[in-house]
Amino acid sequence: MSEAVVRRKPGRAPATSRLRVVKVGGRAQEDPALAERLAAAWHAAPGALCVVHGGAAEIDRLQRALGATPRFVGGRRVTSAEDIDTVRMALSGAANKRLVAALNAAGIPAVGVSGEDAAMLRAAPFDAALGQVGRPQSVRAELLHLLLDAGYLPVVAPLAAPPEGMPGALNVNGDDAAAAIAEALGARELFFVTDVPGVRRDGVTVPQLDAADAAALLASGVAEGGMAVKIASALGALAAGTARVRIGGSDAIADPTLGTTLTLHGEES
Repeated sequence: MSEAVVRRKPGRAPATSRLRVVKVGGRAQEDPALAERLAAAWHAAPGALCVVHGGAAEIDRLQRALGATPRFVGGRRVTSAEDIDTVRMALSGAANKRLVAALNAAGIPAVGVSGEDAAMLRAAPFDAALGQVGRPQSVRAELLHLLLDAGYLPVVAPLAAPPEGMPGALNVNGDDAAAAIAEALGARELFFVTDVPGVRRDGVTVPQLDAADAAALLASGVAEGGMAVKIASALGALAAGTARVRIGGSDAIADPTLGTTLTLHGEES
């Protein structure tokens, strides 16, 4: 995402080299150890963590309760104009506040925000077939910096403001949103927390991939659905300058030897 906007006060130092963006998938949010593991990461490096979350299961439940049927294309949710308020309720409402409450209970001063707030995340329509789904175009990172500098942990729901002049909101895949935010914050690592231990090939977790290997997994169809979206987002983040991306379970938040590490050329920075 080459159009990231980072507005800082004059003289502000660059984002700390320790800063990490952690994206927590919907099923991973059900892990009872998640909040404590994020708390440990925060206390190890206060002010150097930003969380982005998904909430596919939450949206599915609410859609079905309202008589709608969830639909996906290539791992991305089809979102009609009628669906967008459902997505708002599920992501910016229930999922965001539940995660914030768990983090606060674990001793972290977490603050929930939506990408719509202050048009922090702005997106363009992804594909007409997906409806009101967006691809990140810019991130106004000053809001996140203000929270981090004041000692708060931002917890971001991945909805976005549309292009200027267009009404409504766009549903952004959480992996895409996290990659855009990692670029805008200059994060040293983007970590996707999932309910699987990492990227698998022939049933075995792959410990490390370079960009070429990861692209081959996409091209061959070995990586599909949600994992394909994660790998595609990881490749975009690496190309934009994020040093490394990891994919794994919540136990890998504190253990860099766990999960799958993706780097541009197969070398740790």
